[in-house]
Amino acid sequence: MSNNNAYTKVVLIKYGEIALRGNNRSMFENRLCSAIVKSLCSHSYSVTKEQGRILIEKKDKTDGLDYDFVVARVRLIMGIVGICPAIKIENQDIENLKSVALSYIKQVAPEAGFSFKVESKRSDKRYPLKSNEISALIGERIFESIENAKVKMNNPDILLKVELRTDAYMYTETIKGIGGLPYGSTGRGMLLLSGGIDSPVAGFMTAKRGVFLNCAYFHSPPYTSERAFLKVQDLAKRLADFTGGITFYKVHFTDVQLFLQANVMSKRLTLLLKRAMLIISERLAALEHCDCLITGDSLGQVASQTLAAIRAQSSAVKLPIIRPLAGMDKIEIINIAEKIETFDISIRPFEDCCTIFVDKHPETQPKQDVIENIERKLWDVGLSDLIDKATLSAERILL
Repeated sequence: MSNNNAYTKVVLIKYGEIALRGNNRSMFENRLCSAIVKSLCSHSYSVTKEQGRILIEKKDKTDGLDYDFVVARVRLIMGIVGICPAIKIENQDIENLKSVALSYIKQVAPEAGFSFKVESKRSDKRYPLKSNEISALIGERIFESIENAKVKMNNPDILLKVELRTDAYMYTETIKGIGGLPYGSTGRGMLLLSGGIDSPVAGFMTAKRGVFLNCAYFHSPPYTSERAFLKVQDLAKRLADFTGGITFYKVHFTDVQLFLQANVMSKRLTLLLKRAMLIISERLAALEHCDCLITGDSLGQVASQTLAAIRAQSSAVKLPIIRPLAGMDKIEIINIAEKIETFDISIRPFEDCCTIFVDKHPETQPKQDVIENIERKLWDVGLSDLIDKATLSAERILL
């Protein structure tokens, strides 16, 4: 708090498309508030809704808020589009706002000459001054009081934003957030997580749309090493940085793979393996009350991701399969992977089960009914029991 008790340090949280929601807007706002409370991990902060914003402040007003601590805690929360280290002013009289703005600008402005602009927004239209009048009066006080200050409408050194809501707020910085919807606000999904580049990105993109994530990883010792498992676990941990935690299933898949390898033409092996993974994932999804499966398929990227192959895979399960990367190319996917810091983990040189058993020339235009008939015959001669065993023996790990 300042020496004259004119204002309090707070953080304003901006959200985007939540504001466009209708009757269920409050539910999304409450989800976002809960995520912020959980992330702060402290009873000393209060998190409240403030007319289109979310307000974070210290409960003990005599103890100053630590901007760096709060920003670091909330910057990875999905649903937030902007984080504003701000000051809160209870007295909205224009003379007080002018005085506080001048004091605030003196603290944040460089000692050398600087340019500035004031932008104001009033949520309460009963306030006696319009937004442009508020900006003009505050700007005039700053201009007249600071010798080296000059007004600049485009790209000023300092953009002072003034928001009149229940209380008044001022800030000069907006830190970009992840955006999207609050985590867990639109349902639950089971992500088929491999050690590659694509599936972690698919998980992130789906979580950003409000889907609560669970993960299924298919482990095939001795063909995949413990290092391969640790690599995928690290990917899941990185996703957990965004979600606040994750349930991770380690599925022992070797017996299923060896059975299919011995009983299926090599060009169809990848397709039958993926169907088996989807079946097991759907069963695990039922345990977690999931509404969908999630994969990292990118249309046409590899032979198993043609439309015909995707159709032949999808019929293995009843749950909808979300494919958020379907329309992206590899460069776009890599750019996101680098941004969310999964890329360097994904390129560690440890093979997963898919790459080891893949055929050099897989079938690209499989017939769905042919694949289903093959699988039906295998089901009665051992595949059903092996899938049951893989599902029941899956290790459930909380990250």
